[in-house]
Amino acid sequence: MEKRILGGREKVRVAVVQAAPVFMDKEKTIEKACGLIKDAGRNGAELVAFSEAFIPGYPAYYTVGYETPPHEWTDYMLALQDNAVVIPSKDTEVLGQAAKEAGAYVVIGCNELDDRQGSCTVYNTLMFLGRDGEVLGRHRKLMPTYTERLYWGQGDASDIRVFDTDIGRIGGLICWENHMPLVRAAMIHKGEDFHIAVWPGNWKRGETQLLDADTSPGGALCNLQSLIRVHAFEAGAFVLSACGFLTSEDFPERWHYIRDGGHINYSWAQGGSAIVNPAGRFLVEPCFEKDAILYSDCYSNQIKAVKAVFDSLGHYSRWDVVRLEVRGEGWNPEVSKGDSSTSEYELPESELRKISEKYDVDIDKLESLINELNDIKDVKKDTDS
Repeated sequence: MEKRILGGREKVRVAVVQAAPVFMDKEKTIEKACGLIKDAGRNGAELVAFSEAFIPGYPAYYTVGYETPPHEWTDYMLALQDNAVVIPSKDTEVLGQAAKEAGAYVVIGCNELDDRQGSCTVYNTLMFLGRDGEVLGRHRKLMPTYTERLYWGQGDASDIRVFDTDIGRIGGLICWENHMPLVRAAMIHKGEDFHIAVWPGNWKRGETQLLDADTSPGGALCNLQSLIRVHAFEAGAFVLSACGFLTSEDFPERWHYIRDGGHINYSWAQGGSAIVNPAGRFLVEPCFEKDAILYSDCYSNQIKAVKAVFDSLGHYSRWDVVRLEVRGEGWNPEVSKGDSSTSEYELPESELRKISEKYDVDIDKLESLINELNDIKDVKKDTDS
């Protein structure tokens, strides 16, 4: 097996787009995104990243609650569904064509409408597009944060993914997923060369409201700025951090009543995007300019140099002490007769303890034996079928 860093390339030019969407207008936001993708491609970028929920905007700026007028809530939620992206669809074809013309891989945040027939659930999704214009795959946010749960469903195990490309292995997590240690570790252990971290802005805890804009030097009070540097070093990967931007001018007239109604807080959507190298150093410092594209050349030797000292997948790991278990598939709510997602050898912990004590067998060893039996059963099932 051939092992390649950055797909065997010496360097890859990357871009982070920091731009405002046309809020809650899918068509115009996609049109804007296509123009920005092509701009980045003309400047040599082979990997282009956009912020969280870029299409058609981060809905949780709108801080609704039980006191929200029903017509206002309904209007907004219907618009969110109508302006969400189905993967794949004509929308993804348009974006894919822009990626193809740019000759770049594109990772873009979007509100995704569930492709399951009959469902209207919206997910916070990172969509991955190949330089050939095809959809590589998606990652749905596993745990929406706080009031985000009013808007989005939860992703599952099928969304812990890294895509192996000719410029390297590309993965990504959404906002505070990057603060979930085991999920982040799972991404690291899939061997990322590039980690895309996306966010709705750059924030700090406010005095009169929960979130305020972080205007400190480099936006350093926001926990994301320290996190991306830590992840870059621990993963030995380049981090493209894409932060959201939104101003009052970015709301179409239809949404002025929401913008001016007192139930919205987007002051902290002021950017903060950056690019970090595998040593945890900024290649591009946090940027707070609107409609900016950040560029950097990423060199494979920077990954090699860091991993010669600290390799969390190799000489600096202790798999004999701790291990990580990751589900390989998502949950399917439909189970055919005769099929089961649970093991025929699965036992409650109380029964395991009884057997452990009765036969003087360590409970961890007993669980390992049961897992081996399940593996044998699964292999036999596959062989019989």
